[in-house]
Order: sequence, then structure tokens, then C-alpha cells
Amino acid sequence: MTAIKAVRKHLLKDMTFIEFRERLSEDPVILISLGSQEEQGPVAPMGDYMLTDVLAGKIAEKSGAIAAPIMPFGYADYFRTVPGGIQLRPETFSAILTDMIENFTDHGINKIVILNGHSGNYPLIDQVIRKIKREKGLLIPCLNMWRLIPAEMWKELHPEMGAKALGHGGDPLTSVYLHLFPELMRMDLLSKEDSKGEMLGLPTAGLAGVRFRDVEIALAVDVTDRCGNGIAGGDPAQSSAGKGEKIVSYLVEYCADFIRHFSDQNPKVST
Repeated sequence: MTAIKAVRKHLLKDMTFIEFRERLSEDPVILISLGSQEEQGPVAPMGDYMLTDVLAGKIAEKSGAIAAPIMPFGYADYFRTVPGGIQLRPETFSAILTDMIENFTDHGINKIVILNGHSGNYPLIDQVIRKIKREKGLLIPCLNMWRLIPAEMWKELHPEMGAKALGHGGDPLTSVYLHLFPELMRMDLLSKEDSKGEMLGLPTAGLAGVRFRDVEIALAVDVTDRCGNGIAGGDPAQSSAGKGEKIVSYLVEYCADFIRHFSDQNPKVST
């Protein structure tokens, strides 16, 4: 009988515990991916975690890391006013992320990188990784996926808008969706950003405040305070599968390069 050669796996969910245990001798980098279940404007599905999950698999394969299953729900309280989202309380999100990390560190696995696919998660991620640094002396980098695209690339993808194309309901997610999940898109529902809503007699500024004399004042803004169609920036009409392919290619290459660099470092803080 011909022996079947074992395939080198890069997704933790696909591994037996024997296979994972054997990989520990390599001192692998573990990728912990985070996303969100939230509205993404009228054309894109709400499960934006699907994008980060696909990217994590590609990054793991290219870099030699191992991608843990994604945590699909995030901290996105400003989307709570739209049905269909699943938002975790801050303490719940922080506890889950801590548990995910400690399930690896308890076994002496110290090379961990967070791939964050929802910017709203980061303030809580920061609290968690700082606590782990204090308590365990361990440095855990976080790559905020959609913030990694440089200004030059925004200018290349959107010559007229540049980085102003970045926005909730617009790019980069709409183009990446068109590339990775075109069958889920509803381009027939396409619309442009609504006029900005007002609170306290002032125009809303993003999803975190209002603008007074051209300066942003922090305020508890919900997406429905900002706009009626879920588009809080950018223009999804300018999105395309071709742009999404370029964004995915760039992010996979960039993240894989960082992970290869990180794999050669000692994440333990000197004492």
C-alpha cells in the first residue's frame, strides 16, 4: 500500500492534536483573528469577519504560521441600532480574547499575532495586550488589517479620492467583498453616502463624535445618527473586484513579511 504523504496544514481547525503538537517544536507563530458581525451598507453582507478569516488563511499559508479559528463577533456598539448585528459587551470581548490567548500561552506558546478586521475592536485589544505584557512579560503585536493600506495605494486605487475612499460601507471592504465573495453582493441596492446627520445641532463626524468649528467633539454616535443607509464614508460605486484583488494581495504580502520577521524575534520582555 502506498503511504499517503501528510499535507502541511496552516489552519488549526484542520489539524489533529497530534499534528499540532508536532508543530510546536518549530516554535510557530499563532494567528488570532478578530472580526465583526455588523451592517456594511446596503450592498455587502454583514459578516465582515469572513474577509479577515480568508485573509488569515492566506497569510498563514504564505508565512508558515498557524491560523486559529476566528472570533467572529466584536465590539461595535455604534451598530447596535441596526438589526442583524451581534455586538459583544466590552468586558465580554476582553474576556474572550484573553481566554483565546491564554489557551496558547498556558502551553508555552509565546509567538502570537492578532489580525484585527474591525477597527472598533482595537481599544479593547490594546487593553488586553497591555495587561498580558504586565502580567506575563509577553509582547503580542496587533495588525489592524484595514489600516495597513498606505496612502500611495489609496491614490493608485482611487486617483480622485485617495484615502477619502476609506469609509464604512465603502472601501476597502466593498472591493474585497467583490473579489472574495461576489455571489453575496447586492450591487442592485447601490447608493451613495447619505448627508451627515446632526446631533446637538452639529454635524456628525464619523461614528465617534460631532464637529464644532472644524474640530471633532467626542460623542456617543450610533450609525443611524450618522446616516440612514449605513454608508458612513467612501463611495461603494467606485469599488471593484479588481481593486479588491490588489488589496488582498498587498495585505497578504505585508502581513506575511511581518510575521516572518516576528518569528525570528523574542517576544518576551527583558526583566
